Amino acid sequence: MDTEKLFGLGLEPVLTTSELAEYLGVQPQAIYDMRTDGRGPSGIRVGREIRYRVSDIRQWLDGLHEPDAALDRQGAER
Repeated sequence: MDTEKLFGLGLEPVLTTSELAEYLGVQPQAIYDMRTDGRGPSGIRVGREIRYRVSDIRQWLDGLHEPDAALDRQGAER
């Protein structure tokens, strides 16, 4: 099924664990480990597999964002 058809149905794309791991440049086991520790992205179980909504991945990544060290130093100097 192509992406345009999914959007026409009101559905957003989802990634497999392997696709997410490849995107992040890590091994799939790292994704499983983070989920087990409660630090991974929200997923949807489809049978025995887990799928990740793109919006959930973006939200998870935004939560991992670390503040810029240069900005922290400027605030400390005041």
